[in-house]
Amino acid sequence: MSREILLLINALASEKNVDSETVFEAVEFALAGAARKKLGLDNVDIHVEIDRETGNYDVTRRWLVVDDLDYTTPSLEKTVEEIQETDPDTTLKEGDYYTETVPDVDFGRISAQTAKRIILQRIRDAEKEQILNEFLQRKESLISGTVKRMDRQGVIVEIGKLEALLPRDQMIPRENLRVGDRIRAYLLKIEQRGNRPEIILTRTSKDFLIHLFEMEVPEIEEGAIEIKEVARDPGMRAKIAVKSSDPRIDPQGTCIGVRGSRVNNVSDALNGERIDVVLWSPEPAQFIMNALSPTEVTRILIDEDKHSVDVVVEEDQLPIAIGRGGQNVRLASELTGWNLNILTVEEAEQVHQTQDEKIKEKFMQSLDVDEEIADILVQEGFISLEEIAYVPIEELLEIEEFDEDLVNDLRARARNAVLMQAIAIEEKLRDVDSNLKNLNGMNESLLKNLIDHDILTLDDFAELSALELREFTDLTSEQASQLILEARSHWFEEPSQEGGANE
Repeated sequence: MSREILLLINALASEKNVDSETVFEAVEFALAGAARKKLGLDNVDIHVEIDRETGNYDVTRRWLVVDDLDYTTPSLEKTVEEIQETDPDTTLKEGDYYTETVPDVDFGRISAQTAKRIILQRIRDAEKEQILNEFLQRKESLISGTVKRMDRQGVIVEIGKLEALLPRDQMIPRENLRVGDRIRAYLLKIEQRGNRPEIILTRTSKDFLIHLFEMEVPEIEEGAIEIKEVARDPGMRAKIAVKSSDPRIDPQGTCIGVRGSRVNNVSDALNGERIDVVLWSPEPAQFIMNALSPTEVTRILIDEDKHSVDVVVEEDQLPIAIGRGGQNVRLASELTGWNLNILTVEEAEQVHQTQDEKIKEKFMQSLDVDEEIADILVQEGFISLEEIAYVPIEELLEIEEFDEDLVNDLRARARNAVLMQAIAIEEKLRDVDSNLKNLNGMNESLLKNLIDHDILTLDDFAELSALELREFTDLTSEQASQLILEARSHWFEEPSQEGGANE
């Protein structure tokens, strides 16, 4: 057996081109497993040590020396007191190993063959780990490979000597991949699966799109062109915003390429995904118009407080601006970071006329002025009492119809109205349902808005729609919907069972 072990180790070291010490350690591990099986011992620590010169081996059983309080597994642990019963002179202490020789272990041919299979498997695992480490050292993010097979988790992609997983939720929707197809993907992460690491790929991330453009457009990799923002509906449509640090370079045309060659190459790698290359601008209005291209925008009205924009277009431009299933405006909104509302010219006039009427009515009631003065204030762009109360007096004096006495009177009335509103809100705040005050996601500004609209209980709030809530707040659609759902959650709770059944 000693000679067989040395021959086996020398053959494996030569065949696999690995250090003989690595093979010795693998053989020792495999023989320890074979020994446990031969002796019929499962939950024990068997240790095999092979003499590197002669091939002779010693088989020992080990126990970890532990404190009495930590003693839980007799087959793997011993206390110092237990050891002293058979070896009173022991010097072992907690954390050491107590060993006993296991005599007469004859592995035989079957055990040797089993050990050989285990050894080969360990060497293969070591080879894969080495290949993976070399792959990671190259720091490649964009991966090219071949579809090897499909399983319930996704697509197994062969990358040289490695395999990677493209999960189903990271595949481009409706993409028909077949065994043997060459594909490109982005390295999403390295995930530990059991005792082995697994490469996880994605074809749906924004980073994949960015890296594909870096490959196709040298100016991006060189830093002359920068991709500022990306919005993507995988497999359908994407928008990228680009800018150039060099005024001589047209970033949009450079990324598109001659006759669309560059952008088409990226699109082909994404299963035909349509890509709009948009010129980035630091000016929100211009950036929004670029993002909605080829829509012809008539007017843009920006609400900084609500971080929303009304985009006004002609009737024939409405379908282009919105896109199929709202895709164009949704991607433009994601790209620019603004909540975009697409309106026709007629709709915009109606909306703003309604808003102006509400503001005018509020001025007439709060300032106790006639319709003519309220109308002038609205036409001059005033939308709140706070503006009238605290705007520099010179701005009000510039209004042709107003004299100094009227301006001072309006400012005094506005300040008084603001003060009375604040007092009224504080009084109502005491009457607000505590459940509404403590609602997850509620804040002081939102609560004051609700009070101003006589919404004082959790049920009043829950009965609102997300659209109604957004009409007088600066919440996004997602935030409004989430808050309404949170407010309604108590409607679906199980009723209390206290007090027993009704008689």
